[in-house]
Amino acid sequence: MTKPIATRWFSPAVPVRTNQGFRYNVNSVEGAARELLEWKKRGPKWNQAVRVCMAGLANEMTPAQVREAFLAAAIEENRLLPPIKDK
Repeated sequence: MTKPIATRWFSPAVPVRTNQGFRYNVNSVEGAARELLEWKKRGPKWNQAVRVCMAGLANEMTPAQVREAFLAAAIEENRLLPPIKDK
């Protein structure tokens, strides 16, 4: 029997605008990889983020490194949203 794969979480979450116009707070390597594959515009930072995500999924890079690369791609693609302030 195979062991289930643990989700690789990172914090703080990276809030992005999805293709459908919704807010998605990405807080894991798996979530970042899924979201990147949905983006139609794919620049150099997107390419790097995908590579870092794949390395993160293989436990070759840390969730913090994935977060940093995903954040850079979100900025490059103008998908980064401001965090929601607590009241």
